[in-house]
Amino acid sequence: MFFYRKERRIGGIFLSSLSIFFLERKKMREFLYKKTLYNQSVLKIFLHLVSIIMAQERKILLGLTTTPGSDWKEKTNEIVKYNLKEVALFPTFLKIKDRKKLYQLLEKTPLQNIPHVHLRDDMEDWEIKYFLKKYKTQVFNIHSKEKDALYLEKNPSLSSRFFVENADILPKSFFELVERCGGVCLDVSHFYDFGVLQKEKTYQGFLEFLKKTKVGCCHISAIQENPTVQTNLGSGKKTIAYSKHFLHKLTELNYVREYRSYLPEIISIELENSFEEQLEFKEYLRKNIFD
Repeated sequence: MFFYRKERRIGGIFLSSLSIFFLERKKMREFLYKKTLYNQSVLKIFLHLVSIIMAQERKILLGLTTTPGSDWKEKTNEIVKYNLKEVALFPTFLKIKDRKKLYQLLEKTPLQNIPHVHLRDDMEDWEIKYFLKKYKTQVFNIHSKEKDALYLEKNPSLSSRFFVENADILPKSFFELVERCGGVCLDVSHFYDFGVLQKEKTYQGFLEFLKKTKVGCCHISAIQENPTVQTNLGSGKKTIAYSKHFLHKLTELNYVREYRSYLPEIISIELENSFEEQLEFKEYLRKNIFD
């Protein structure tokens, strides 16, 4: 049997448990750590109940990506076609001229919210303010590069909204930047590809690290059965990878199930596929991965 300070009866335990469901994930963990829980079987049941509630609260967002294989202009038309009210935005391959064009197109759609934005390292201050005011953006993700760190210096009051994405390796700068901002933007496919399948040494202990760190947002992409040689369109670097930003079959999402307990409330699909296809992917994730 486990005890809270004054709540020793079963009814008191479950009343206290209900209040936890309305706390943020980080606060919930802090709450659990402060309590003395002796019965491990009861703890497992309790955490299972919590995971069920969190699964119901998770928000799976379609991703408006802008990589060369993604028709971002057509995706703005699909927002109108499917009357989409919120999406995640990845303007990572658009220079300022095209970003302004994208913003103009979005304003002609029924879009109301963009909870998650993946920032480029050259985005201007007015763009961040624009997302906050116009689309009520909750979280921004950045990379662990020196230019990305400038966002924290320019926007110290927003540091808790910035989250650092894990890439093919985890350099020292990744962990240093995580300490300075809100936490981690977990790219699940990067972790599974490089950390699990390819056993990249810098990923050792990463899951334990996530248990102690806030995960504020995440990306979900496809994992192929066989690796391919891919070229980073930004750096030109060639990498052997299983992860890809285009999904061919639904089972390429199955890897997510094993790590769903690490995922936050905001889950963004990072794929080049059309929104019509992403709506199908979203339903598959709900029924087969998070159910």
